[in-house]
Amino acid sequence: MNDIRRTILWVIFGFSMVLLWDKWQLHNGNKATFFPSAPAVTEPVATGAAPSTAGAASVPSASGAPVGAVAQGPAAVPGQPVSAAPVARERVEVKTDLYRLTFDSEGGSLIHAELLKHADMTDKSRNFLLLDESAQRVYVAQTGLVGGTFPTHKTVMAVVPGPRELKDGQDEISVRFESPDQGGVKLVKTWTIKRGAYDIAVKHEVVNTGAAAVSPQLYLQLVRDGNKPPGESSFYSTFTGPAVYTEAKKYQKVEFKDVESGKVDIPKDSPNGYVAMVQHYFATAWLLADGVHREPFVRKVDNNLYSVGMLTPLGAIEPGATKTVDARLFAGPQVETMMEKLTPGLELVKDYGWLTILSKPLYWLLDQLHKILGNWGWSIVGLVMLLKIMFYWLNAKAYASMAKMKAINPKITEMRERLKDKPQQMQQEMMRIYREEKVNPMGGCFPIVIQIPVFIALYWVLLSSVEMRNAPWIGWIHDLSAPDPFFILPLLMTASSLLQTALNPAPPDPTQAKMMWFMPLIFSVMFFFFPAGLVLYWLTNNLLSIAQQWLINTRMGVPPQFNLPKFK
Repeated sequence: MNDIRRTILWVIFGFSMVLLWDKWQLHNGNKATFFPSAPAVTEPVATGAAPSTAGAASVPSASGAPVGAVAQGPAAVPGQPVSAAPVARERVEVKTDLYRLTFDSEGGSLIHAELLKHADMTDKSRNFLLLDESAQRVYVAQTGLVGGTFPTHKTVMAVVPGPRELKDGQDEISVRFESPDQGGVKLVKTWTIKRGAYDIAVKHEVVNTGAAAVSPQLYLQLVRDGNKPPGESSFYSTFTGPAVYTEAKKYQKVEFKDVESGKVDIPKDSPNGYVAMVQHYFATAWLLADGVHREPFVRKVDNNLYSVGMLTPLGAIEPGATKTVDARLFAGPQVETMMEKLTPGLELVKDYGWLTILSKPLYWLLDQLHKILGNWGWSIVGLVMLLKIMFYWLNAKAYASMAKMKAINPKITEMRERLKDKPQQMQQEMMRIYREEKVNPMGGCFPIVIQIPVFIALYWVLLSSVEMRNAPWIGWIHDLSAPDPFFILPLLMTASSLLQTALNPAPPDPTQAKMMWFMPLIFSVMFFFFPAGLVLYWLTNNLLSIAQQWLINTRMGVPPQFNLPKFK
């Protein structure tokens, strides 16, 4: 029965790896390897006016033309008007301690955000580029007004002169854009970037310059292409796309393919929450104060461009009056402790899936260890050690059961050989031996199985934490989020897995014995492509498990011995 228990564990592990591999393939736009399905046929949506759904509305697209809502959104508006007082379009570059930003005076939009504290994954000499508008990719933050022929993100605005670099001793810097009068409305947009902050304040002043009251709506949107971020490994099963959070429905990820097919189910209005674009390690999000009414929307706006945003009604603005709406744009790394302070639920863009309830305390513990040790690699080692101590009694039961099985293994082997032609009698004799020796063949299985969710949760913590990105450990490991450049950790991981197999009781069945040696070799191949931090975690866990197993076997009078493979 001992071989059955181990076979069950390997089958569970093997099937899990197959499902993970299939998910990686699908997430990266490839066909499923093991469970293929008929590919969905989608038609590109052309830029320009498209039929809108009943009750739906549209916001000017990235190209300026109104586009019908794919999900849900505000009321339809006429085509983009020509500015009454054309001004020269220009780009404004701003540098702070964290950013190098570029704003476009067309709409006062943020079209370039370079993060100075984070290096590019493919070229460490360059800074990481989060937002960009180029021939290779589109990822921008836009705002504007709808409800009339009002200024939008396609309206060329005047740039108010001012400083463009955050100097020593300064806490913040501002960039101000003023639109011409359009439809009796003037929009003044002021971006304020603070020192040490990844949330940028965006103040919208809507001035009624006409002779009649107006009731515009302010839209805040993030527009990006549907491609995976440059340089992202195909081995990461991470989400890229829009997300919407409200207190009513909590955190909702929206796949690009669901936007294509119109299968988007998000709240039509809410007094709270945010909208975001999410990718591995980084995110952008539009934030409004709680209590401000908002209408989230997600839609496709061009052949390969998608928009997530929200509208907020400004109410009636009388002639000569001004209505002000303050918003914030988060654009930065998914540092959980930082995002928790910005707005409720923002930390959920760092997605742990259904294991969030376990992953969050594990991340907290990892963060506390880092505050003490000052190195993320040693913090991983320390966390695995703490988990091993926490589960010591469970592991002790498992290894004690394995030690008993190892002690009676010669007797089981002799009996199987003697009764190999009498399977029914063999089974009865085996159960008799287990009763007499007071051995539960499944006793080592349950303690290990109940720990699996904890270690899977830790896997997602290490995979999702931007703190691992470009974080060194020792010697040749300069980036815990990248594979080991010399494959030393994966080789040690493979050796430790084989050592564990050698210390376990050899299954009496020769076929199963061979499988127990081949399985670690097969699955260890994957670790050659995993981030070094994940391999370090598994290697540490293996080494501590071997030490504990060795200690328990010795205490029980079952001297550790190596059961080497026999492939005759």
